[in-house]
Amino acid sequence: MNVELAAVTKKRSLLYNIKERFLFALRLTDDPLVKLYNGYGNKEQCVVFGHVFSFGPLPRKKYRKHFITNTLAVLRLFMVRPVAGAQMRFTWDGVVQHTKSAKDGFFRFEWKILQSLDPGWHPVEVEWISASGKVISTGKAHISIPFANQFTFISDIDDTFLISHSSNLRKRLMVLLTENARSRKPFEGVVNHYQLLSLAGAPEKTTNPFFFVSSSEWNLYDYISEFSELNLLPKGVYLLNQLKLFSQVIKTGQNNHKTKFMRISRIMEAYPEQRVVLLGDDSQEDPVIYASIASHFKSMVHAVYIRKTIKNPKVDVEEKIREMEANGILCCYFAHSSEAVIHSKKIGLIK
Repeated sequence: MNVELAAVTKKRSLLYNIKERFLFALRLTDDPLVKLYNGYGNKEQCVVFGHVFSFGPLPRKKYRKHFITNTLAVLRLFMVRPVAGAQMRFTWDGVVQHTKSAKDGFFRFEWKILQSLDPGWHPVEVEWISASGKVISTGKAHISIPFANQFTFISDIDDTFLISHSSNLRKRLMVLLTENARSRKPFEGVVNHYQLLSLAGAPEKTTNPFFFVSSSEWNLYDYISEFSELNLLPKGVYLLNQLKLFSQVIKTGQNNHKTKFMRISRIMEAYPEQRVVLLGDDSQEDPVIYASIASHFKSMVHAVYIRKTIKNPKVDVEEKIREMEANGILCCYFAHSSEAVIHSKKIGLIK
């Protein structure tokens, strides 16, 4: 019996190794995974969030210009198996919190700070544990504690700084599936504008906080953050939209944009003493969402920038701009980032 058991075990082990090698060749894994995203906080409380997977993509190591390679690399980002009801544990200053992941594997921790944190990025760690308390997997990220500067910047991503063709599904899928984070391009001049804004009114050796709020899915988190880092955009916190599965790839970027208002509102509520500048485009709902934000947070919104990307936007952008300007908000509807820079200088936002 022992010999037979050993043979079965060896066979299972062989099959397991073959499967693992096959998945690794495809840059996939069925190991438990906690995907933790950078969070943010203020002098009173912080928040961090993530997903739990039992199957998902491994980080990309090689980059080629071949479109099939790029297509497979993007499709892998949607090959995920979220885990619902996973027991998550988070420890901060000796205080332990627990929560369970939602149906789509999403979890969130929010906690009060007992001792104030210095401005900057602080490491955090979240554990996925079993019923007995054994650690199954660990996720690591950082939380951003901004400097107490005058301005906070909240920017959209697709077609605001990353050329994405969001208003045309065919073109959006084409550029997403055939390019990669290293071959995609930002709009001309947008990096210079954002770099200037990151220093707007900031004391020496400090930078202004940036938040990137998008309708793109959490699947694209690494893709977008890598693009931003490579193109020298300001370091910031990314707040993306609901995870999609492989069967939903064709609907990428077509999320419910109303949740964007909620995500921006949470940022505004976290920094009530800041003046906020909103940056977006006219390809989807940014003018409507920003006008609504400006109406709810009149004393906080300092300026709004909307990039012109299409000839006939679905939203009457000029009407929304007039609405915001009536509330004393400085607005710029521009086609090229050089116009946005001129406007920022004109209103004294940058030098």
